[in-house]
Amino acid sequence: MILPIEWREGSVRFLDQTRLPLEVSTICTKDYRILVDAIRTMKVRGAPLIGISAAYGVALAAAYTRSSDTFAFKKELCTAIDDFAATRPTAVNLFWALKRMRSVLDASSTISAATAALLREAESIHREDAEMCERIGRNGAVLVPPKASVLTHCNAGALATGGRGTAVGVITVAAEMGKNIRVYVDETRPLLQGARLTMWELQQAAIDSTLITDNVAASLFRQGNIDLVITGADRIAANGDSANKIGTYNLAVLAHHHGVPMYIAAPGSTIDRTIETGIDIPIEERSPEEVTSSFGVRIAPEGIKVYAPAFDITPGSLISGIITDQGVFRYPYDFHLREPQREL
Repeated sequence: MILPIEWREGSVRFLDQTRLPLEVSTICTKDYRILVDAIRTMKVRGAPLIGISAAYGVALAAAYTRSSDTFAFKKELCTAIDDFAATRPTAVNLFWALKRMRSVLDASSTISAATAALLREAESIHREDAEMCERIGRNGAVLVPPKASVLTHCNAGALATGGRGTAVGVITVAAEMGKNIRVYVDETRPLLQGARLTMWELQQAAIDSTLITDNVAASLFRQGNIDLVITGADRIAANGDSANKIGTYNLAVLAHHHGVPMYIAAPGSTIDRTIETGIDIPIEERSPEEVTSSFGVRIAPEGIKVYAPAFDITPGSLISGIITDQGVFRYPYDFHLREPQREL
């Protein structure tokens, strides 16, 4: 079982995902700032896991506080919450988890009570995400034909969540149901999360999978080799517009052109009802070095301009269904009003 993060005897232990797949390296820390850096540098990544990690980080900050009075303690914890909030602007699960931790902090009257309650809340967030992943997997697996070639992008498996994953969870549950599944995995430039992480997960799950470069996908569609597309999401607007790893919109356009269903799989916590459309979703821009260099090796000329958004927006109109733990939503989306259409 892949366990990307856990609370262990007063510390947080997490996988350094920048080392995968060639090295399985773990980091154990009692310093919440190590987790802040891990999220920022993508040692820990994936929207649900970012939220879980931040929650554990706030629990760490409480457990090892330097403050002796409640006012100073709460001020110190608010600083830690702000530090986490500044790491990754697009992933709404981060802010959802921090809001829960802040509510627990505000409701606590003593340092000891707050410390215990914050750890319980972090563990609840972790456990709830694992449960949501199971429901997402079951809700989505019924959409997969008995024999199917599935295309996925980036990583939306156990390494990105508190459980078996969202998009990858749908795939693994479908395989456990006896469906004959073949998976094509986009490498996902520039950080290759598909090549490094999703392929590693699928290999461990013994699921037939093939790695492709991002620009091969169009040819597979044209050849009729893709039956459906499933990806995750980092934030979903009230109208169904979805932010996911850069390149997801490309796949949605291709799927629409070729008449192939395109699904987003994400927990309900990824739906941001405060944002009406995708145009209002903040898009993180990454360091130019992630594009001009590949794992420490320079691959582009010095002194060039680089545009490096981490995510793009797929319009809700191009998404066949949004698979959540609450059921499957269908277009037209209105997450203010609509109830999910549960698959039977």
